[in-house]
Amino acid sequence: MRTQVFLTGALQDYLGEHQMATIAELHDALGAPCVRTVYRKLEVLDYVSSYSHRGQYYTLPSIAAFDAEGLWGCRAVWFSKFGNLLATAQAFVERSAAGHTAAELTQALHVQCQHTLTALVRTQRLTRERIQRAYVYFTSQRSGRSQQRVQRQSHRASLSLLVEHPDLAVEEAKAAIVLFLSTLDERQRRLYAGLESLKTGHGGDEYIAQLFGLDRHTVARGRAELLSDAAPIAGVRRGGGGRPATKKNA
Repeated sequence: MRTQVFLTGALQDYLGEHQMATIAELHDALGAPCVRTVYRKLEVLDYVSSYSHRGQYYTLPSIAAFDAEGLWGCRAVWFSKFGNLLATAQAFVERSAAGHTAAELTQALHVQCQHTLTALVRTQRLTRERIQRAYVYFTSQRSGRSQQRVQRQSHRASLSLLVEHPDLAVEEAKAAIVLFLSTLDERQRRLYAGLESLKTGHGGDEYIAQLFGLDRHTVARGRAELLSDAAPIAGVRRGGGGRPATKKNA
């Protein structure tokens, strides 16, 4: 019994000094009779394993100083309060306001995430949709997925204005779009909304309707007119408008 208590205390002391370690390092440091004993002592202490480096590193909850995102890095090894890489990637996508692309999640988690995201989609723990040229990963819950999609498309719509006018904030960019719409007549608003819906892609009618404050059927009608070449191309000026023709003298 005293040997078991000694091993537990020695393990705590070693991790307290080194912050993290592999099973092999703990085994050598403790002089334990077998690796299984080290695992048993870690379980007693409620250990945390890394989500990077294939989970080969271990630490204790009292050592891991998780940040606001739930991550802690130690000498390029990463730990998460959510668990392994699968659980962490799922949590990050579900908590995101606009979902994540693989590149975005890789940057956030400091490890490659493409294969992990693919596995989460295959097991239906996440969903994905192709938006423009990239796959975006969303929560598997329908209501949350719809909200994330709207936020993602809203962000994309604002980016076009931000690229041309980098001093604009996102909300200011949205306000500029709405202001521009107010200068158009009914037909022009419908056609412009239809054009933006086509550019947005899947779910564009619903998103543009919410952004522009229009009925979804109005957006769909504008989009259909553009695709069918039914949109009138004549100017807005009424017939007979403008200056009178100049009469030629004989």
